[in-house]
Formats: sequence, structure tokens, C-alpha cells
Amino acid sequence: MHPTLDELTVADEPGAWAALGFALDGDTCVLGETRIRLVGRDAGRGLTGWSLRSIESTDLDGLVTSRSDRPAPSKQPEHTNGVTTLDHVVAITPALDRTIAALRGAGLDLRLVREEPTPAGAPRQAFFRLGTIILEVVQQPFKAIESAEGERRPAFFWGLAFGAPDLEATVAGLGDRVSDVRPAVQPGRRIATVRRSAGLALPVALITPPAP
Repeated sequence: MHPTLDELTVADEPGAWAALGFALDGDTCVLGETRIRLVGRDAGRGLTGWSLRSIESTDLDGLVTSRSDRPAPSKQPEHTNGVTTLDHVVAITPALDRTIAALRGAGLDLRLVREEPTPAGAPRQAFFRLGTIILEVVQQPFKAIESAEGERRPAFFWGLAFGAPDLEATVAGLGDRVSDVRPAVQPGRRIATVRRSAGLALPVALITPPAP
């Protein structure tokens, strides 16, 4: 059995998410089989860690990980913004092959290595499946590696993408807090990004479901 994602820990204020139309139970937002726990800005920066079920090791090349045997949430709240799922989690690494090896060693299910640059200049990406959710691991652009710690830096979490089946309605409801809709890198899908002015602590995208 391959690992699945139980919970993400985000150093952000619950009120910021509620203002964007996410339904909360205290400090927790449920999307599909995943919980997102919002622990406040004083707890770190952005996405600070996650818990995985059926993980063979918690040494994931710098991605802060704990084990969980908790079942998926039984209740699925309705989010007024039209978001229905967590589509994918994005992590960044200066050494993609090293990170792939660590993730596969822990039992993660590697589905694809894409040897093509992204619009932002990342030269390669790897995609792992965690149940219904994708982990996208992005190779840092070479200029960013040279200006930081080189390839010695561990992998780190970066952002989230949420599934919005009626993306135009979601974007219209959020107004100037989100970008215009545009084609996604994934063929047949469309995407929009939440602007910094919305006040979230990490990059967030909204994306249409995959084609059947």
C-alpha cells in the first residue's frame, strides 16, 4: 500500500482562509481525504509539514513528515468558494534526483518525471501520487541554486493547488483577490492563482479537474 496524505500543517491564520470561503472546524479545513490545520503565523512560514499514512520512512530529504494511522475524514463540508478537493502539493528541491530517491525509498509512488521546463523556468518536475492527491516536486532553476546554498539545500514545501470544478464562478466570487483564468501546464485544464493581497501565507492556485 502506497502512502496517502492525512494532514498538512500551515502556519497561517484561520480567519484568512475563512475570508476566502473555506469552511473551517476550529483551526482545520477538510478537503476530500485531507485535513489542513492552520496553526497561525507564529508557528513558522507557509506549509511547515505533513503527516502521511503507510509511510516507510519520515526522512524525505527535508520535507518535514510524521506518521499517521488516522482514517480519512468522514464529513465533507461545503466550501462557499466552490473548491472541492486538494489537487496537488508543490515542493521544491535543488537536487531532483536526490529527492526522488528519498521519496521512493519511503514508499511514495512515482508516476512521472517531466523533462521539460515550466513557464517559471524550472527545468524538470517529478510527480508522485498520494491517494487522490499529487505531490509535484519541482527542480529549482539553476540561477536560484547558484544564488542560494547550491544543491546542498534540502527540499522544501512551497504551495498548494485546489480543485475548483466551476473555476469561472470561483474566480468571479473572489474578485480581485485572484488572477484571471488561464490554461494550465496540464493539457485540457485551466488555472488561476490567489494573489498576495488575499493575505494567505503560501502560494495557492485554483485548478479545474483533470480530463476524464
